[in-house]
Amino acid sequence: MTNYQETLNKFIKHVVSQAKRNLTSSGKNASKKLYNSISGEAKQFPNSIGIYFDMEEYGFFQDRGVKGTKSGSSLSKFSFKSKGGKQGLKGMPPPSAFDKWTIRRGIAPRGKGGQFQKRKGLNFAIARSIFEKGITPSLFFTKPFEAAFKKFPDEMIESYGFDVVDLFDSIMKQNFKK
Repeated sequence: MTNYQETLNKFIKHVVSQAKRNLTSSGKNASKKLYNSISGEAKQFPNSIGIYFDMEEYGFFQDRGVKGTKSGSSLSKFSFKSKGGKQGLKGMPPPSAFDKWTIRRGIAPRGKGGQFQKRKGLNFAIARSIFEKGITPSLFFTKPFEAAFKKFPDEMIESYGFDVVDLFDSIMKQNFKK
Protein backbone atom coordinates (compact mmCIF):
# COMPACT_ATOMS: atom_id res chain seq x y z
CA MET A 1 0.00 0.00 0.00
CA THR A 2 2.71 2.48 -0.95
CA ASN A 3 0.50 4.94 -2.87
CA TYR A 4 -1.91 5.07 0.05
CA GLN A 5 0.91 5.74 2.54
CA GLU A 6 2.41 8.40 0.27
CA THR A 7 -0.96 10.18 0.10
CA LEU A 8 -1.26 10.11 3.90
CA ASN A 9 2.26 11.46 4.30
CA LYS A 10 1.65 14.15 1.66
CA PHE A 11 -1.53 15.26 3.48
CA ILE A 12 0.28 15.46 6.83
CA LYS A 13 3.30 17.27 5.38
CA HIS A 14 1.05 19.81 3.65
CA VAL A 15 -1.01 20.55 6.79
CA VAL A 16 2.11 20.89 8.96
CA SER A 17 3.93 23.17 6.50
CA GLN A 18 0.88 25.40 5.96
CA ALA A 19 0.23 25.63 9.72
CA LYS A 20 3.85 26.67 10.28
CA ARG A 21 3.61 29.24 7.48
CA ASN A 22 0.39 30.66 8.96
CA LEU A 23 1.93 30.80 12.41
CA THR A 24 4.90 32.76 11.09
CA SER A 25 2.80 35.17 9.02
CA SER A 26 0.44 35.82 11.96
CA GLY A 27 3.31 37.11 14.10
CA LYS A 28 2.70 34.42 16.75
CA ASN A 29 6.09 32.79 16.27
CA ALA A 30 8.30 34.81 18.64
CA SER A 31 10.11 31.91 20.34
CA LYS A 32 9.68 29.30 17.56
CA LYS A 33 8.78 26.80 20.30
CA LEU A 34 5.27 26.25 18.95
CA TYR A 35 6.51 26.27 15.35
CA ASN A 36 9.11 23.59 16.08
CA SER A 37 6.61 21.43 17.96
CA ILE A 38 4.08 21.02 15.12
CA SER A 39 4.27 17.51 13.69
CA GLY A 40 2.10 14.73 12.37
CA GLU A 41 2.17 11.04 11.58
CA ALA A 42 0.03 8.32 10.07
CA LYS A 43 -0.34 4.92 11.68
CA GLN A 44 -1.78 1.87 10.03
CA PHE A 45 -3.64 -0.66 12.13
CA PRO A 46 -5.14 -4.00 11.02
CA ASN A 47 -8.59 -2.51 10.39
CA SER A 48 -8.03 1.24 10.35
CA ILE A 49 -5.69 4.13 9.81
CA GLY A 50 -4.98 6.93 12.26
CA ILE A 51 -3.66 10.39 11.45
CA TYR A 52 -2.22 12.25 14.42
CA PHE A 53 -1.05 15.84 14.78
CA ASP A 54 0.86 17.17 17.76
CA MET A 55 2.00 20.58 19.01
CA GLU A 56 2.66 22.43 22.25
CA GLU A 57 -0.54 22.54 24.29
CA TYR A 58 -0.83 26.32 24.09
CA GLY A 59 -1.00 25.97 20.30
CA PHE A 60 -4.59 24.75 20.60
CA PHE A 61 -5.46 27.94 22.52
CA GLN A 62 -3.69 30.09 19.91
CA ASP A 63 -5.56 28.31 17.11
CA ARG A 64 -9.06 28.17 18.61
CA GLY A 65 -8.90 31.21 20.90
CA VAL A 66 -9.72 31.68 24.58
CA LYS A 67 -12.59 33.79 25.90
CA GLY A 68 -11.49 36.35 28.46
CA THR A 69 -13.31 37.14 31.69
CA LYS A 70 -14.68 40.41 30.24
CA SER A 71 -14.66 39.95 26.44
CA GLY A 72 -13.34 37.86 23.57
CA SER A 73 -14.42 34.61 22.00
CA SER A 74 -13.32 31.04 21.50
CA LEU A 75 -14.25 28.53 18.83
CA SER A 76 -13.81 25.65 21.30
CA LYS A 77 -15.43 27.17 24.37
CA PHE A 78 -12.04 27.68 26.04
CA SER A 79 -12.24 30.45 28.60
CA PHE A 80 -10.31 32.06 31.42
CA LYS A 81 -12.12 31.66 34.70
CA SER A 82 -11.01 32.81 38.09
CA LYS A 83 -11.85 29.43 39.65
CA GLY A 84 -11.31 27.09 36.69
CA GLY A 85 -14.08 24.72 35.74
CA LYS A 86 -15.21 22.90 32.65
CA GLN A 87 -12.89 23.90 29.80
CA GLY A 88 -11.85 26.87 31.90
CA LEU A 89 -8.24 27.85 32.34
CA LYS A 90 -7.62 28.48 36.00
CA GLY A 91 -6.77 32.05 36.73
CA MET A 92 -4.69 34.63 34.97
CA PRO A 93 -1.66 33.53 32.93
CA PRO A 94 1.52 33.87 35.00
CA PRO A 95 3.16 37.24 34.32
CA SER A 96 6.57 35.54 34.20
CA ALA A 97 5.45 33.75 31.02
CA PHE A 98 5.69 37.08 29.17
CA ASP A 99 9.18 38.05 30.32
CA LYS A 100 11.11 36.50 27.41
CA TRP A 101 8.28 37.40 25.02
CA THR A 102 8.62 41.13 25.82
CA ILE A 103 12.39 40.88 25.31
CA ARG A 104 12.00 39.15 21.91
CA ARG A 105 9.46 41.78 20.87
CA GLY A 106 11.70 44.61 21.96
CA ILE A 107 9.16 45.90 24.47
CA ALA A 108 11.00 47.56 27.31
CA PRO A 109 9.44 49.94 29.82
CA ARG A 110 11.32 53.18 30.40
CA GLY A 111 11.14 55.70 33.19
CA LYS A 112 10.93 59.50 32.93
CA GLY A 113 14.63 59.85 32.19
CA GLY A 114 14.60 57.18 29.49
CA GLN A 115 16.14 54.63 31.84
CA PHE A 116 15.06 51.01 31.44
CA GLN A 117 12.67 49.85 34.17
CA LYS A 118 11.93 46.37 35.45
CA ARG A 119 9.55 44.42 33.24
CA LYS A 120 7.60 42.97 36.17
CA GLY A 121 4.78 45.53 35.99
CA LEU A 122 4.61 45.34 32.19
CA ASN A 123 4.41 41.54 32.30
CA PHE A 124 1.60 41.75 34.85
CA ALA A 125 -0.30 44.24 32.67
CA ILE A 126 0.02 41.97 29.61
CA ALA A 127 -1.10 38.90 31.58
CA ARG A 128 -4.09 40.78 33.01
CA SER A 129 -5.10 42.08 29.59
CA ILE A 130 -5.04 38.57 28.11
CA PHE A 131 -6.97 37.27 31.13
CA GLU A 132 -9.69 39.89 30.64
CA LYS A 133 -9.80 40.12 26.82
CA GLY A 134 -8.83 36.54 25.95
CA ILE A 135 -6.89 35.24 22.98
CA THR A 136 -8.33 35.85 19.52
CA PRO A 137 -8.63 32.66 17.42
CA SER A 138 -5.93 32.60 14.73
CA LEU A 139 -6.95 29.32 13.03
CA PHE A 140 -3.30 28.89 11.99
CA PHE A 141 -3.79 25.09 12.11
CA THR A 142 -7.55 24.71 11.51
CA LYS A 143 -7.62 26.49 8.14
CA PRO A 144 -4.93 24.40 6.40
CA PHE A 145 -6.30 21.20 7.94
CA GLU A 146 -9.85 21.86 6.72
CA ALA A 147 -8.69 22.95 3.25
CA ALA A 148 -6.53 19.84 2.79
CA PHE A 149 -9.21 17.57 4.25
CA LYS A 150 -11.73 18.68 1.58
CA LYS A 151 -9.48 17.19 -1.13
CA PHE A 152 -8.33 14.25 0.97
CA PRO A 153 -11.11 11.67 0.29
CA ASP A 154 -10.71 11.88 -3.51
CA GLU A 155 -6.92 11.59 -3.26
CA MET A 156 -7.20 8.60 -0.90
CA ILE A 157 -9.65 6.78 -3.19
CA GLU A 158 -7.37 7.35 -6.17
CA SER A 159 -4.22 6.21 -4.34
CA TYR A 160 -6.00 3.18 -2.90
CA GLY A 161 -7.13 2.30 -6.42
CA PHE A 162 -3.52 2.47 -7.64
CA ASP A 163 -2.47 0.17 -4.79
CA VAL A 164 -5.19 -2.33 -5.71
CA VAL A 165 -4.08 -2.27 -9.36
CA ASP A 166 -0.44 -2.79 -8.26
CA LEU A 167 -1.52 -5.70 -6.03
CA PHE A 168 -3.51 -7.26 -8.87
CA ASP A 169 -0.55 -6.88 -11.29
CA SER A 170 1.76 -8.48 -8.72
CA ILE A 171 -0.60 -11.44 -8.25
CA MET A 172 -0.93 -11.89 -12.00
CA LYS A 173 2.85 -11.80 -12.55
CA GLN A 174 3.40 -14.38 -9.79
CA ASN A 175 0.77 -16.70 -11.24
CA PHE A 176 2.10 -16.45 -14.83
CA LYS A 177 5.63 -17.31 -13.69
CA LYS A 178 4.48 -20.80 -12.71
